[in-house]
Amino acid sequence: MNGALLVAVGAAIGAPLRYLTDRAMRARFGSGFPWGTLVVNTSGSLLLGLLTGAALSGAADESIRLLLGTGLCGALTTYSTFSFETLRLVETGASRQAVGNVAVSVTAGLAATYAGIATGQALFG
Repeated sequence: MNGALLVAVGAAIGAPLRYLTDRAMRARFGSGFPWGTLVVNTSGSLLLGLLTGAALSGAADESIRLLLGTGLCGALTTYSTFSFETLRLVETGASRQAVGNVAVSVTAGLAATYAGIATGQALFG
């Protein structure tokens, strides 16, 4: 399958998944903190780490990386929304929540990526 088509198929799954996750988090926890973005960015980091671990072990070929890494994870995760929501927290006087969002998002994303890579290498290495 064509590389651009693989990316498009992955993105067609990732973008609605991001939207639905955000809606579910807002319904459960309200809109005071960007839980949906935190969840999709962390889970996307875990999946991309797992995929990277599999690729480093030779278990994920180029088409899998395009479909899941570039397409799905690219559409699922969102740096721009993270930045916008953090700025909105600051603008509404929730500076402590904004700082917490940055700290938790970066820490959770890095930890999830590391855990994904280690798991991928352990499973496929």
